[in-house]
Amino acid sequence: MKVYNTANRKKEEFNSINKGIVNMYVCGPTTYNLIHIGNARPLVVFDAFRNYLTSLGYQVNYIQNFTDVDDKIINKAKDEGIGPLELAAKYIAEYTKDAESLRVKKATFHPKVSENIDEIIEFIANLISKGFAYEIDGDVYFDVKNYKPYGKLSGKNTDDLKAGARVNVDDKKTSPLDFALWKNVKEGEINWISPWGKGRPGWHIECSTMSMKYTNSPTLDIHGGGQDLIFPHHENEVAQSEAYTGAPFVKYWMHNGFITVNKEKMSKSLGNFFLVREILEKFSGEVIRYFLLSTHYRNPIDFNDGALLESEKSLTKLMTGYSNLEKLLNDSTENQEDILLEEFKQIEEKIEKALQDDFNTALAFSYFFDGSKIITRAINENKYSKEGVERAYNIFNKYLVDILAVLPFEKIESKEDDSSDSEVFKKVMDILVNVRNTARKDKNFAYGDLIRNELAKLDIDIIDTKEGSTWKRK
Repeated sequence: MKVYNTANRKKEEFNSINKGIVNMYVCGPTTYNLIHIGNARPLVVFDAFRNYLTSLGYQVNYIQNFTDVDDKIINKAKDEGIGPLELAAKYIAEYTKDAESLRVKKATFHPKVSENIDEIIEFIANLISKGFAYEIDGDVYFDVKNYKPYGKLSGKNTDDLKAGARVNVDDKKTSPLDFALWKNVKEGEINWISPWGKGRPGWHIECSTMSMKYTNSPTLDIHGGGQDLIFPHHENEVAQSEAYTGAPFVKYWMHNGFITVNKEKMSKSLGNFFLVREILEKFSGEVIRYFLLSTHYRNPIDFNDGALLESEKSLTKLMTGYSNLEKLLNDSTENQEDILLEEFKQIEEKIEKALQDDFNTALAFSYFFDGSKIITRAINENKYSKEGVERAYNIFNKYLVDILAVLPFEKIESKEDDSSDSEVFKKVMDILVNVRNTARKDKNFAYGDLIRNELAKLDIDIIDTKEGSTWKRK
């Protein structure tokens, strides 16, 4: 298997540090609000990748943190008149609901900043003792000039960064590039006692501390997150971690691409900021998950209702193929020919090749659409056997149910679908299908084909089986 390593800007052969074990850390949400579609992309991508690694036989130690101490949390808690940890706990619970809707499994560990303060303080004290950090008036900063490789992950030059940096008049840092490890307490803020006085951790230090604690290793196999975190967050993680241990911090850096909304950057100021909870009112979690995995994880993806509607149609086609296989599992018919057995052997090989090549889920899905067409053809031509059906069904189960987790899927019917007009439509469709079944029994295949073709123009599929025909929207 090959993965694209952000640090080296190329695909590299994947080999875990310890045979059969993968230590994987992915940055989680700052818990001051419901998660938005941009937050959801890394959650879904790396959940699916974790599933794939597990299917290959790896024991995956998957860590995803919750930032429950942060300026945004403190400010919102003040607005709501509650404590910051109470606010964070509230949104961690809401995150869990959304994650479950998106079929995202719990991580092996979900560490919180507030539960790892002692380890963070020890980490910072060690950096000070080694000359990589300094304290001024209760604030502690990482000294970037003493860590020579700074910028190696992002490819940024420190001289260029200094030239472009804005320095506040009252800034106590010795360099604009230095970043906070510990912040001196402000009046009314949550705080803990440290050797430098009361205060709280800076943002970057939590991930370094908790990744090492919960993997018991100085080096991670994989560190994942969105491209927006490469600089400064992940760059700063590298600096403080390698200064602390003297060992490489991460073997493979994996970053997912940005999400735009109608070709524009998603932001609250533009009014194009979409919460997962809001999207779930219109579309199922499987549709959202499919949408996020239907583009290669490193590529940008544009979010809009039209794209989700297309994802819903695509997922319906895959579900139709899966449902047809389920119906055939108990079919004892012995046919002379079987096109499923060999075709799906080739399809599985192609799917594996796609996923082995930097987890190309978009390409993998395309092979399942090919498979769905083959299933329909096998049914129409009576060219399937029990062994062939089982092979195809097991492949659908392995990849679409267990690894990518987009099936089974039930379309959320809109209010219009619950109306009396919809009920009439269903009855009319049942009449048409019965008429077509009668025509086929009478060997009037031309009339049956006419009904099928006309309905296809309306995005309605007719599915023929030995027991008769059924229909489904495309």
